[in-house]
Amino acid sequence: MTSATDAAASARVTHRVARAGRVLRRAPGPSLAAIYLSFLVLVPLAAVFSNAFTGGPRVLWAEITEKETFAALRLSLLCSLAVVVVNAFAGTAIAWLLVRDRFVLNRAIGAIVDLPFALPTVIAGVTLLSLYGPNSPLHVDLAFSRYAILVALAFVTLPFAVRSVQPVLEELDAETEEAAATLGASPWTVFSRITLPSLMPALLTGAGLGFARAVGEYGSVVILSGNVPFKTEVASVRIFALIGNDDLPGAAATSLALFAIAIVVLSITALVRRHYLPAEDT
Repeated sequence: MTSATDAAASARVTHRVARAGRVLRRAPGPSLAAIYLSFLVLVPLAAVFSNAFTGGPRVLWAEITEKETFAALRLSLLCSLAVVVVNAFAGTAIAWLLVRDRFVLNRAIGAIVDLPFALPTVIAGVTLLSLYGPNSPLHVDLAFSRYAILVALAFVTLPFAVRSVQPVLEELDAETEEAAATLGASPWTVFSRITLPSLMPALLTGAGLGFARAVGEYGSVVILSGNVPFKTEVASVRIFALIGNDDLPGAAATSLALFAIAIVVLSITALVRRHYLPAEDT
C-alpha cells in the first residue's frame, strides 16, 4: 500500500515538473529577447543592406571602390591593424604590471586604463588635441596627421587589450614559471614558452575587439585628424560626409564594407584563437 502511495506521489511530482517545463517553454522571455535583438541589431543591419544594394551589386561595388571612399577604407584598415599590434604588446605589458608588480599606484593605473571606456570619444578627441595639438604643453604637434589617427585609435582601444589579458594572467599558476626559472630558463624563455601560449587566446580576443572598435571609431578621430580626403579621412568620417551630401546608398555601401572587414578580421582572429585553446575548450 505504501509503495503504491509513494509511486502515485512520485507520478504527481513528475507530472507537475513536466507541466512547469511546458509553461516555461511557452514563457515570453526567449521571444522577447529575440524580438529585442532583432530590432536592435538585425533590423538596422537589414536596412543597411537594403540601402547598399539599392542599385544592385555593380553599383555597390562602384560606391566602395570610388577613389575617396576606397582611400578612407584603406586608411581605416591599416591604422586599425597597426594600433592592434601596438596595443597587443602595450596592453600585455600593462596587464603584467597590474598583476605581477604590486605597488601603490596600481589602482590609479587601473582607473586610467578604464578611462577611455567612461570618457565620451568626442571629449577624448578634445583632450588629445589639447595634448598633441598646435598648443601642446609637450611641444608635440601631431594634429591633422596620420599619427594623430594612430594616437586616437590607440587611446580608445587600449582597455580591450589590457582587460582581456589581465584576468587570465591573474589565474595563471606561477609555480610552473618558477620551476622553469629554477631549472635555468631565462626570463624571456619562461615568458615565451610558458606564459605567452596561455595568454594568446585572451590576447587575440582583445585584439579582435580592439580592431572592431578602431575600424569604426569616429568621435576622437574627427577632431584630431583634420579629415583631409586621401590623407587623413577615415571611413567613419567619409560615411558622415556622404550622409551630409544626401548620398545614403554610398554611406550604406561604405558601412557595409566596414562591417564585412570587421567580420572577416574577427573570424580570422577566432580561428587563430582556437589553435591556442585546450582540446576540451574547442
